[in-house]
Amino acid sequence: MDLSIVTTLYRSAPYIREFHRRASEAARKYGATEYELVFVNDGSPDDSLELALELHRQDPHLVVVDLSRNFGHHKAIMTGLMQARGQRVFLIDCDLEEAPELLETFSTEMQRTGADVVFGQQARRKGQWFERISGDIFYRLLDCLSTERMPRNVVTARLMTRRYVQNLTEHRDREVFLLGLWTITGYKQVPVTIVKGSKGETSYSLGRKISVLVNAVTSFSNRPLVFIFYLGMLISSLSLGGAAYLVIRRLFFGDYLVGWPSLIVSIWLLGGFTILCVGIIGVYVAKIFMEVKQRPYTVVRAVHQSGDGKVS
Repeated sequence: MDLSIVTTLYRSAPYIREFHRRASEAARKYGATEYELVFVNDGSPDDSLELALELHRQDPHLVVVDLSRNFGHHKAIMTGLMQARGQRVFLIDCDLEEAPELLETFSTEMQRTGADVVFGQQARRKGQWFERISGDIFYRLLDCLSTERMPRNVVTARLMTRRYVQNLTEHRDREVFLLGLWTITGYKQVPVTIVKGSKGETSYSLGRKISVLVNAVTSFSNRPLVFIFYLGMLISSLSLGGAAYLVIRRLFFGDYLVGWPSLIVSIWLLGGFTILCVGIIGVYVAKIFMEVKQRPYTVVRAVHQSGDGKVS
């Protein structure tokens, strides 16, 4: 199999036919004698699966992987990559914000540089001011808190070699943060600047971005735990210094500081720090809890496949 084009379906009914047509044309233009289109239905509540199966009956190159429920975008992507058989794997979202025709651009760059991965990167984030600012804050915090340096403004679209995909899918993180997995897998990875379209407001709300940030940091860094250690040392040192100061004032100067307001403030401050630190530790413990269960990424209800992927 020369080429696999992998995408996921979730509320994708308006785009499936157009994406299938353009992706098929891109595969033929790529020059693959054998190729496949892998559509992973991530429990889509609309008629995405029915449309995909209708196209499958017409096109033997199309493989439809139907998941038993919605597992999330990143886990569905990993399932699709595990299903892909091509020597080159082109991953892309089907909402047409990223053009399927990028396959030719990425292939040319891969041949020129000898890279194992060519991925799309926005020169400037799309969207309104809130999306751009919140995205910038996300990457800044990720850089500060994570031990891995990750590229900014990366899109889903990427062309990968077989050996890279094989090593990528060996990761067994149950809490999947794809950008981190893409980065730590290594190999030579080359960005290509693209312009990403927009179909409207992003599905990543502020709350979801915070959730992704917490998952990213706790998956790839122990810095928050180290921060708790040093914070504890700082508070302990300040407390010992304050206690020594009060004892000296009492013994040598006869002063007795009442300080009821300062006492209450101190209690609330230390209580807040304690709850924060316990919460951070709790997040790590929760991730350990999820990892040791060794649950599968997804549950595949059915794989609809026919033909050998040869161009007729």
